[in-house]
Amino acid sequence: MVTVSIVPDQPVLTHAVPPADGKERSRRTGAIVADLRDAEPGTLRRRALTDRLIETNAGVARSMAARYRNRGIDLADLEQVALLGLTKAAQRFDPDAGHDFLSFAVPTVRGELRRHFRDSGWMIRPPRRVQDLQARIANAQEELESQLGRSPRPTEVAAHLGEELDDVVEALAADGCFTPTSLDANIGDGTSSLGDLIGYDDRSMRAAEARIVLEPVIRMLSERDRRIVQLRFYEERTQQEIAEDVGLTQAQVSRVLSRILDELRTLLAGAVTAA
Repeated sequence: MVTVSIVPDQPVLTHAVPPADGKERSRRTGAIVADLRDAEPGTLRRRALTDRLIETNAGVARSMAARYRNRGIDLADLEQVALLGLTKAAQRFDPDAGHDFLSFAVPTVRGELRRHFRDSGWMIRPPRRVQDLQARIANAQEELESQLGRSPRPTEVAAHLGEELDDVVEALAADGCFTPTSLDANIGDGTSSLGDLIGYDDRSMRAAEARIVLEPVIRMLSERDRRIVQLRFYEERTQQEIAEDVGLTQAQVSRVLSRILDELRTLLAGAVTAA
């Protein structure tokens, strides 16, 4: 399900659209654009088709947001910003202009993400004139990308803005000030990234450690209690399913589970004290 609710008066999408691969997404998008050409502006049908256009391509916006993760801003926030950009692009899209929708929308989504980082993500704040120029550069890049069908060169951005090339290059060079070195940055011979050198929480290792600690005390439980532990914590059955399996009521299973957990805590505490 797609939900866009950052800005008032923006459409809130509530219809789930099945996920699609690139070819299927392109086919659906093409069909929606064809229908948009026949829909009168301002009508409910036009609004519904625009919503479908956003929903169909929401996965692309989320994928773009994911490229910016681990840079100090929550991924969920980035996805909302990307979806907002997609919504703005869909509302401005002219189906009669002959443009591919994503070619039109991607620069807008990218611009929204970059603006969000400039506004919310600075860690090293450059001079104000550089920040202001970066905002103008982002807008110029969106316009030029739509016109050229590719990312513009710094010389083209400078000419478009009427700024000195050196000033544009300085602003572009400072564009990463909102984040430290990316964990995805290659190091050494290029086969490893910086993130590979940082330890992480291995859930499978934690689970193995828990089994080693719990196994001796679980063996001290009765056969029925061990069966309930197996069903609840290994097979992840509901209390009602456990009740049907062991011949108890759901309320009785709830009480038994509470008692078992209390017993395990006591047994574990005793094992730690003895150690």
